[in-house]
Amino acid sequence: MADPAGRIGDAYVALHENLARGGVGLAFTGHIFSHVRGRYGELQAGLDSDDAIPLFRRVTDAVHRHGGRIFAQIAHAGSQSMIFETEALAPSPVDNVMTGRKVRAATVDEIEEAIDAFAQAARRAMEAGFDGVHLHGANGYLISQFRSPLTNRRDDEWGGTQQRRERFPLEVIRAVRAQIPPDKGFTMKVGVADMVDEPGGLSIEDSLPGIASFVLAGLDGIEVSSNLMSDYVSASIRGYIAVTRRRAAQDLLVHRLHKDGEPEAYFLPFADAVRPRIDTNLILVGGLRTAATIDDLISSGRVDFVSMARPFIREPDFARRLVNGETEIADCVSCNICLMHDEHHPLKCWRTPRRNLLEHARYRMSGGFKRKGTGRKPSAARR
Repeated sequence: MADPAGRIGDAYVALHENLARGGVGLAFTGHIFSHVRGRYGELQAGLDSDDAIPLFRRVTDAVHRHGGRIFAQIAHAGSQSMIFETEALAPSPVDNVMTGRKVRAATVDEIEEAIDAFAQAARRAMEAGFDGVHLHGANGYLISQFRSPLTNRRDDEWGGTQQRRERFPLEVIRAVRAQIPPDKGFTMKVGVADMVDEPGGLSIEDSLPGIASFVLAGLDGIEVSSNLMSDYVSASIRGYIAVTRRRAAQDLLVHRLHKDGEPEAYFLPFADAVRPRIDTNLILVGGLRTAATIDDLISSGRVDFVSMARPFIREPDFARRLVNGETEIADCVSCNICLMHDEHHPLKCWRTPRRNLLEHARYRMSGGFKRKGTGRKPSAARR
């Protein structure tokens, strides 16, 4: 929902205002690039320059008018950037595990520049009126690349052992924390383990000491997710969560009529590994769709907060309807058509109203995805 320079407008403001109006207590924005070399896509929002501050101030003002809270999720895509005109940044000369993009090893000066970019983005977020910062340290982006032995093969102070591979995220956390006043929040989306076919990746057991050090360095909470991913959909944005056969019929999901819905809470094993070892606010994301599941997770104390994305694309008021007992399950069927259109069209649900499905079919059959190069997400396009 941004322009090619990363600057946001009315649609971005309206998205977050509708979420606050719909009862979302705390929103994390989509990932916002902190440095021009850290852009993931052409239409991604950025906090890489001070001229973005007044634009994001419109967002925070809109959210606060409705009693909501909002954190800026700041990120650096590293070698997973899809902006091929700009040289990507990576800890080591290892082809990106998801896209195959070739990179060289970052210099120490470039590493320090990236750390400072995170800090400056956090400063801008505070000046724009955000209630906190949510640091993106998962899903294959730069922080994930430094943490994984598959992509960080350095033998200097930034790699060589797991402790040294954790140095980059620790330095980012310290730099960002220094920009955030004590009365503002600071959380992090953390990749708990690599989800790739190649052996030798970051394991849960090897990851936990690093995560504990992140909390001690100044985090107020962590949201658990995947670290490196070879397949975005199967690892992090799984399809058809909790979709009953009746729901499949209602939403014209013919191929799901004779299949049960996929299980909810697919990152719960990560949360269960973190909970007894690390004392912090624990946020669970990943396939949460029913009131029963959410109630059980919170009341049992397995997690402190639940986080959702796709349900709110279709139902901006899902939180209020859930709390008021007006619904027991999200309307979202996790078809991932919204993901297919990432970087092609502004965010929206393509199943409602029904004419959106026709628009999607026309775009797909006319070769629209191929013209803009969806080869970067073949698993998403297949869905």
